[in-house]
Amino acid sequence: MPAPGQTLRKILAQSQKELLNEWVQAQLAAVTLRGDLMKENELREQSREFLVLIQGATDAGSLTQIEGPHWTQARDFLARISRSRAQQGFSPTETATFVFSLKQPLFTRLHAELGQDARGLADEVWLTTELVDRLGLFTAETFVRSREEVIQRQQREMMELSTPVVQLWDNILALPLIGTLDSERTQVVMESLLQKIVETGALISIIDITGVPTVDTLVAQHLLKTVAAARLMGADCIISGIRPQIAQTIVHLGVNLSEVTTKASLADAFSVALKRTQAKLPQQLST
Repeated sequence: MPAPGQTLRKILAQSQKELLNEWVQAQLAAVTLRGDLMKENELREQSREFLVLIQGATDAGSLTQIEGPHWTQARDFLARISRSRAQQGFSPTETATFVFSLKQPLFTRLHAELGQDARGLADEVWLTTELVDRLGLFTAETFVRSREEVIQRQQREMMELSTPVVQLWDNILALPLIGTLDSERTQVVMESLLQKIVETGALISIIDITGVPTVDTLVAQHLLKTVAAARLMGADCIISGIRPQIAQTIVHLGVNLSEVTTKASLADAFSVALKRTQAKLPQQLST
């Protein structure tokens, strides 16, 4: 009876072409196939490269300890595949099927080799199952991490787009806020505002909260942090968009905004900023 793993190694080494064709056909027949996202020739090339890497890893080391150095290239390849498919729009199931669909062709060839040796076949099938399962789980875990990174990056980009810092006039910036202001978004707001202050040398920044639906203690603290950060950079802040209900909420919460200039509208805040910077409007605007 062959030693455990010997038959699998033999199949990977001597029947790779046939195994590749059977594996690709299994993938093309799977319900998870995404022909709109990946062409057959690309799928075949990825499958061929992975089989080569599996053969090299199994010849050099353990069949199941895929964390070892012999499996580094195979793991790196699966990580690239997972990241690529996460960006392309594949689901976790569709991505993991790339690995799990290898089971059936392997089992078929193992049965052909060991059909008369029930004990040897059982051992070899169990070893093969453990190997493919480990590789499949690694692929799925890497995919999930990659997709989370994509989502986080997109969320950050959306937050940056939703917090534009615009220059209203010489030395005057405006930061219109729309939506909820949480800790993560406050960090983006600070970074955007401070960067713009550095770029323009602005003296006054107007933070307009007309589009902020509610102001609670946490939101007020975030605003005060932004004001303090801007002052450290040499720019004073005016908060505009203080509606009556927001004013009542701030008073009820006991938030101290006494050291911050507040105005009901962006226009009022802009007027104050023009006076502080002693800016002069062109004749056509002033009339």
